[in-house]
Amino acid sequence: MAWLILIAAGLLEVVWAIGLKYTHGFSRVVPTVVTILAMIASMGLLGLAVRSLPIGTAYAVWTGIGTVGTVIFGILVFGESASLLRLLCVSLIVIGIIGLKALTTT
Repeated sequence: MAWLILIAAGLLEVVWAIGLKYTHGFSRVVPTVVTILAMIASMGLLGLAVRSLPIGTAYAVWTGIGTVGTVIFGILVFGESASLLRLLCVSLIVIGIIGLKALTTT
């Protein structure tokens, strides 16, 4: 269950990271509120996950999910670069997340 909570926290990190773009420097009310709520929910779920997962593993996986999700969103929606080298680097993050999950006994 802790892993599902952590995945949800990571997905909410993607929401708030992308939300930052839409706030236009926190000058737009609705995107700002959504972003702040996603931040709070993401951190809250991370806090629940670390009750039973090692903090180093949980934090690395949380930020990894957020990073990979944000990069993919940026490529698909904002037309950011999808160069081979960039995709290779993102793949390394995914491999790291999988490795940490495989090595954690919870």
